[in-house]
Formats: sequence, C-alpha cells, structure tokens
Amino acid sequence: MNADFPLLIKTLLAAPLQTVPDQQIISDGIGQFTYRDFVCRLHRLASALSHVGVRQGDVVGVMDWDTHRYLECFFAVPMMGAVLHTINIRLSPAQIAYTIDHAEDDVILVQVDFLPLLEEAMAMAKRPVRLFVMRDAPTGEVPIGALAIDGIVDSMMAAAPLAFDFPDFDENLRATCFYTTGTTGDPKGVTYSHRQLVMHTMGILSTFGPMAASNRFHTHDVYMPITPMFHVHGWGFPYAATTLGLKQIYPGRYQPDNLVRLIDRHGVTFSHCVPTILHMLLTCGAAGEVDLAKWKVVIGGSALPRGLAEAALARGINVFSAYGLSETCPLLTTVHLDPADESDVTARLKAGRPAAMVELRVVDTKMRDVPRDGVSTGEIVARAPWLNEAYLKNADATAALWRGGYMHTGDVGRIEADGSLIITDRLKDLIKSGGEWISSLTLESIASAVDGVAEVAAIGISHPKWGERPRLLVVPVEGTDTERLPAHITAALETEIAAGALSKWALPERIDIVAELARTSVGKIDKKRLRAQMSPS
Repeated sequence: MNADFPLLIKTLLAAPLQTVPDQQIISDGIGQFTYRDFVCRLHRLASALSHVGVRQGDVVGVMDWDTHRYLECFFAVPMMGAVLHTINIRLSPAQIAYTIDHAEDDVILVQVDFLPLLEEAMAMAKRPVRLFVMRDAPTGEVPIGALAIDGIVDSMMAAAPLAFDFPDFDENLRATCFYTTGTTGDPKGVTYSHRQLVMHTMGILSTFGPMAASNRFHTHDVYMPITPMFHVHGWGFPYAATTLGLKQIYPGRYQPDNLVRLIDRHGVTFSHCVPTILHMLLTCGAAGEVDLAKWKVVIGGSALPRGLAEAALARGINVFSAYGLSETCPLLTTVHLDPADESDVTARLKAGRPAAMVELRVVDTKMRDVPRDGVSTGEIVARAPWLNEAYLKNADATAALWRGGYMHTGDVGRIEADGSLIITDRLKDLIKSGGEWISSLTLESIASAVDGVAEVAAIGISHPKWGERPRLLVVPVEGTDTERLPAHITAALETEIAAGALSKWALPERIDIVAELARTSVGKIDKKRLRAQMSPS
C-alpha cells in the first residue's frame, strides 16, 4: 500500500468530478462544457501534445484570450509534467521574443488573432519553436503568413485518444512560468511548482471561504475572471473556482459592454480585476442597463481609490481589496469586512489581513519589525508556502528579492493592531520632497473622491530646490468643467490638511488635466512612463 499523495495540479479535479460533473464552464461565443466534458478535453489535449512530441520538462507557451482553452492549458500542460509558459500578449514583440528564448519554449499554442504579433516576435527570437494554431471554430481560417504552422489544435484534439495517463511525479516539479516587467532591465521569469500552486489554491479557499461577511467566495458563486489569464494564473482564482466546482464564465476579449452583459446574463457573483477595468465597466453604456447588486469584485494590482469604491458601492457592487505580487502567486492579504458594518468604505480600501499560511512583516532597513500601531511604516516582507523561490536564471535578482530570508515586496505600509495592512506606497513611487516622504496613494485616494474625477495619478517631478514635488495628473469625467476641477481637488486636499490627515507640504503645486494615463501590460497606471512624459517645469 502506498500512502504517498503528492500535491499535484490534477488533485484539484478530484472533488468537482465526484460532486458536480454536470456543472458548466461557458466560453463566450465559443461553447459551453460540463466539468465531465472539460476533463475529457484535458485528456485529448494532453494526448495531442504528446503525439507531437511534448514530454515532461518541455515548455509550452500559450497566447490566447481568456477562453476555456486557457483553463484547459492551466491543467493539461502541467499535468503532463510539462511547463506552461503564459505569454504576455501585451508586451512588445521584442519582449515576447526575449521571454520565448529565456523560458526555452519548445511549443507555442497561439490563437489566430495573435499570429501577426507572434510573427513579429519570432523574427527576433533565436530559439526554434513549433507553432500550433487555436481557432474559435473548426471552420475558422488560419491567416497565411511567414510563420510555419505545425498543426491546428482543435483538429489534433479531435483525432487524439480520449484517455491519457497523467502520471504522478515530484510535487516540486516546475508547473508554470511567466514574466514580470520592472522599471529597468529585461522581464524576469517567475516560476511555480505543482506544490506551490496547490498550496496557493488552498490558501485562497481557506481565506475567502470562512469570511463572516458577504464578500466570501463559496460554492454558490458564479465566477468570471476579469484579470488576464497570462497574469499570475488569473490571480489563482481559476484553479480555486475549478476546485469548488463553480459555474465559470470565460469572456474572451475584454470588451466592457459585453463583460457587463455577461455578468447580467449568467448571474456572475464573483470577479477580480485592477481598478482601471472596474472603472471602464462602471462607465460603459451597458452598465446603466443591468443590476450589479449581486456582484462581488476583488480589486488588486493597484490600490483601490476611494472615489472608485464609492461609485461601485453606489451600484450595489460588493467591492474590496486584496494584495499580492506576481512573485507571491499572488495572494498575501485580503479585506475581512465587519459583518455588522459592511458600509465602512475605509475598511474596503485597506490591503487587509494576511491570508492563511502567510507570515507578513513590516520592517525597517535593518529588517527589524516596526510597531504594529497603524502609524509606523516600513517595507512589507513576507513568507508563505507558495512564494516564487527564484527568478529564472537570475541569481542576482533572486538574492535581492530574498535578502534576510524574507521576500521583499518593494511596497511600504503599516500594520494596525488587528493585523490589517495598509499600503502607503511603492518604494519607487514615494515622493521625496525637501527631505520629507509624500505618499502618492494618499493624494490619489483623496482626489479620486472629488466629483468629476474619473482617474488620477500622483507622481514626483524633479525640482531644483526640493528634489521632487508632487504633481497630479487627472482624467476628468466626460462633461466636467475642467477649468474648475483643479480648484475642487485642491479644496479637498486642503480640507484633509486642515483636519491633520495630510501634511501641508504634500499639497501639489500643479494639477494637470489629461485625456488618459499610461498603462502597463496588465492595466496598471505606469508611473515610470508618466514621470518620463512630464517635464519638470
């Protein structure tokens, strides 16, 4: 008798197959599948990949919209013992080429829409890679281009055997790989093992499930991701939703009106996204036509601005924050609402309490804990069973990430007496003016609550005397009097200064009205680009 039970991704499928095999997974515009169908498709996909030579340790890249196919790759590829490389389709062709070479991709599964992008990237890539095309329909045409296509995935799956023997192996085998872009240098490879992904899934379920308030994640939810699947495994929730056997909706392209209609049509109750996406959904034409009162939304990637939270709550949306990084798989903390006071907007803006199995500290430059008094600040460091152990082929960056035995997040925060974390800024986004630190997040949160402000970014601009001075870049709501808006924002900031909640020195000397804010590849506000675009004058 062998009692050994490795923590492999395939183990996440055991419960839903036994309890809800007829539950639906819907891929908008493509089709719908039961969990029983889903597992059959995993066998066929693995059989098809095995037939073309994919073996344990090989790297399989994927370029697709958020469809059922991506979810199938989340499972089938690592269950074979291969490594899933979720290619960031929003990177430049040169960056994509770098990640293909660096990850040592052997095979790429590419949806037809991304063939032109991949053609540009492969012209710069050094590694020979076999390419297999994914179509939304069996009759879909494959564009003729310079790339040599080795096969059509849906045809390969149709011809593949229905049964594939997914083996047991070491739970520490690498399962996934993706790339995170920083402010300098090439993208860095982040990898996760089977054990880490299973532990992270358990961390999500044991953190969000037992919540006493209405923002919990449970078996009656209907789940739809609004975070790209290439970004940290869709924040890990596709694995968690599948483990629970939830009805799942995969929206394909992120078109705001369609996303809102999908929420309404399928009764979606749980999603996650960055603030930018939520703002787009709240302001799209379809938003005024549907009831969003049953929708729970986890906000991550960037701080949840007060103005956005208030706008969402006014629509009945149960919006709240969570916190993590690409290097943390990503869950570190989430908000635990007081069941007796779910109207507390301020509580929803916090990063929240540590997730199950997460050890979280706020430390000074000598790795000493600062007081947990809600006032003292320092860098946030962490340990958990699922954190990225090493950047792929980058020992120097790994050493910096794990100096002192804890993962360094690069974020500054403070911890309250009840363990709640409040992020005050990114280390690189803090504004240092005249020797004083100014929090860009605090300025943004105050300004975001002013009527007429759609989005706002606070950045530090070089100053000959003070080093830096804060500047606000504001995207106005359509139809707003933009001549008066800066004065209204200044008045709101001065009110906080008078109340002692903000230093007088933090008052921006300049507020610019702009048409849009630069974004990173995952939809965050790109302050590096904004600082480069703004002159010091």
